[in-house]
Amino acid sequence: YARTRKLHRIPVKVKAGQEITISAGVHSDLIRCIIEDFGSFFVPGGELVYVGDTGKKWGYFDQKLLVSLGVKVGHHGKMPDIVLYYRKKNWLILVEAVASSGPVDGGRHAELAKLFKNSKAGLVYVTAFPDRGEVFRKFLAVVAWETEVWCASDPTHLIHFNGVRFLGPHNAS
Repeated sequence: YARTRKLHRIPVKVKAGQEITISAGVHSDLIRCIIEDFGSFFVPGGELVYVGDTGKKWGYFDQKLLVSLGVKVGHHGKMPDIVLYYRKKNWLILVEAVASSGPVDGGRHAELAKLFKNSKAGLVYVTAFPDRGEVFRKFLAVVAWETEVWCASDPTHLIHFNGVRFLGPHNAS
């Protein structure tokens, strides 16, 4: 007879005073870092809309918020690993967490653009890696243009895949 087992879960801060848990593993560790670190540095005050979970696909979903932004997805839509809403700039941040496979490449960019085509918010595509090691190097050549890359090992930096937009000198400070 099958009985419920308590498996190790990873706590993730969702909002002030609110926490969810997601399945344990490298992928889930990266998801926690994206929400807590990437979110705090690059989407300050951002609102969590969706978190996928390897154990149960829909780990967290604020469907009401997503619908208010013009996006309706069924349970068969291929959601990114994380969706954050940056109300201050009216952006939906679509993040793929890559621990072994699945960056925002050209095909995935097209899938996400189609899924979120009715969004009233601007779409920002991000691929997140644990670090700039083997997995990052494996997928670097296929990361789509017009996207961002973030590595948990360097949480205050982004790699932007479109040089023209940020071409120019940077202050050394």
